[in-house]
Amino acid sequence: MTTATSQLLTVPEVMARLKFGRSKVYDLIRSKRLTSITEGRSRRIPENAVQDYIRDRIEEAA
Repeated sequence: MTTATSQLLTVPEVMARLKFGRSKVYDLIRSKRLTSITEGRSRRIPENAVQDYIRDRIEEAA
């Protein structure tokens, strides 16, 4: 069973998955290539947004 919490990733978790630095992840968020939500001071990225970003990059490369 998955919970909503397990589907939201922190910036460091996204950094580890994509092997990107912190600045690159925030650049992707700012440019709207990576969807995120903010609650208070916490930024979370839906797991499917990371998968969508990877899929889009693969399609661009093809």
